[in-house]
Amino acid sequence: MTGAQFQHIANTIPAQPGIYKYFDSHNELLYVGKAKHLRKRISSYFTKTFTSYKTHELVKRIARIEFTIVGSEQDAFLLENSLIKQFQPRFNINLKDDKTYPFIVIKNEPFPRVFLTRNKANDGSEYLGPFTSVKKVRELLEFIKQTIQLRNCSLNLTDNNIQKGKFKVCLEYHLGNCKGPCEGLQSTKDYKEDLDQLKNLLKGNLTPVIRHFKEEMKAQAAALAYEKAELARKKIDFLENYQSRSVVANAKAGNLDIFSLLKEKDTAFVNYLMVRNGSIIQTQTSRIETHLDESLEEILSFSVAWLRTTFNSDAAEIVVPFNIDYPQNEITVTVPKSGDKKKLLELSEKNVSHFIEELNKNDRLKLDIKKADKFTLLDQLQKDLQLRELPIHIECFDNSNFQGSYPVSAMVCFRNGEPSKKDYRRFNVKTVEGINDFATMKEAVFRRYKRLMEEDQPFPQLVIIDGGKGQLNAAMEAISELNLNGRTTLVGLAKNEEEIFFTGDTASLKLSYNSASLKFIRRIRDEVHRFGITFHRQKRSKGTFKNELENIPGIGKDTADRLLKEFKSVKKIKEITEEKLAESVGIVKARKIIDYLRKATL
Repeated sequence: MTGAQFQHIANTIPAQPGIYKYFDSHNELLYVGKAKHLRKRISSYFTKTFTSYKTHELVKRIARIEFTIVGSEQDAFLLENSLIKQFQPRFNINLKDDKTYPFIVIKNEPFPRVFLTRNKANDGSEYLGPFTSVKKVRELLEFIKQTIQLRNCSLNLTDNNIQKGKFKVCLEYHLGNCKGPCEGLQSTKDYKEDLDQLKNLLKGNLTPVIRHFKEEMKAQAAALAYEKAELARKKIDFLENYQSRSVVANAKAGNLDIFSLLKEKDTAFVNYLMVRNGSIIQTQTSRIETHLDESLEEILSFSVAWLRTTFNSDAAEIVVPFNIDYPQNEITVTVPKSGDKKKLLELSEKNVSHFIEELNKNDRLKLDIKKADKFTLLDQLQKDLQLRELPIHIECFDNSNFQGSYPVSAMVCFRNGEPSKKDYRRFNVKTVEGINDFATMKEAVFRRYKRLMEEDQPFPQLVIIDGGKGQLNAAMEAISELNLNGRTTLVGLAKNEEEIFFTGDTASLKLSYNSASLKFIRRIRDEVHRFGITFHRQKRSKGTFKNELENIPGIGKDTADRLLKEFKSVKKIKEITEEKLAESVGIVKARKIIDYLRKATL
């Protein structure tokens, strides 16, 4: 859109706060922005002389403009962030963070269970977090288990079921990890108090938890229950020790969000420290790609809103290295000059500097490996496997199936120590009926090297078969039938022990667990797993696979899938009795299935 074209619509743009959206001729969203005064802000794109090539490129592509009027600058700020997060337009700031962070969920059920999850569902449950480290969350859950007695079973603890005496206490009760709500030994009120303590722990607020156990210890001692009083004292010691190991900023600091920023060319890095009750309970460094020469203030303002939303922050104060336009009036923006907040900001800056140093170090390491170490690695692999030639071309095969059905095969190729994805191959099984892992492997290997023969292509120096002796022998049969013995070396990699088998040898080769050769073989094995499973999922999602049971009149897809999930394969369904099958689908459907399968085997 040119400046002259814009003048025709300029007067239609309101002089009010809001957000604007730029679209290209293909109706693709290019950019989302906010403005105190929409007309002035949008006009600036077509009247100012920009030095940035990217901004010129954006303006040149604009074919249509949309805008939304909002009540205030704060509403525009929040809406802009929401739309960028949802649509990630090409010319907007892009926070490169595709991780799925874990939550601790308190399930919406009688005597709620507490566990780790990455899936946040709209089921009425309470989700605490998210947390940046799975390892730390697991440690925290183990810590909670030793401190607070909550159930971890999946029993349906309704009042009716408990009153009928349907359940008995388990080993967790006898170990002191649960108070036995399944037998009515714990009230819902007492259980709720334990949940409140858990929430305090997760928020880093240990003082009320310690006070609770001190009161419990005194009460137990007064009742002459000295063993229980001793248990409460151990919990207090555990909590105080945990508190001493926490990163304490200042007990009087309260709840703060600390942000620091460093920018290198078109990439910015923002560190976030979540401080609650004076302790740092979370830290996260994110990478942000900029596109239109945004100012540091714009980048930080965007990042603060994004990260606070992602981590559900409710802190009323944010600490930043320079002042930013943050229009949420209820939030205090602090730029500290000295004191504890300044020390926290410096700590955040150290974190972001360390993050960048590690990235650069890893990039240099990868580059060094590519340039020098890959041939050293291949040379070591040649020695360890006693290969005739340097294995600059390696191929690896794997089979994949779903609950014992729908077999497929996959092959990945590594050249000069790196994946050669253009040479990856997928195989739909054509000649094998049912599940026969050996025959499936033989078919894939036969088809692959028959094709290489026909096209007069070079053969790999090493072929890895993911499986034990059975799969290796099946692959060798294919090589023999093609008269290719001696053209390549085949080895089998046992799934459990990671032993390497050679054809004709009775004993396996066991490489050192930490050896570079075995790590490289594992990497190749993991890559073929990933490639094969991805292929399998794609086929399932497209409906390429059809459950054999769906061919039965009166049996729908849902029923067929449920039976396959329960009994694992059609073969096992053929082996069960009609009575057993009727327990899952009813007598009418069971009879239809049994009659159909009997006729199919005649």
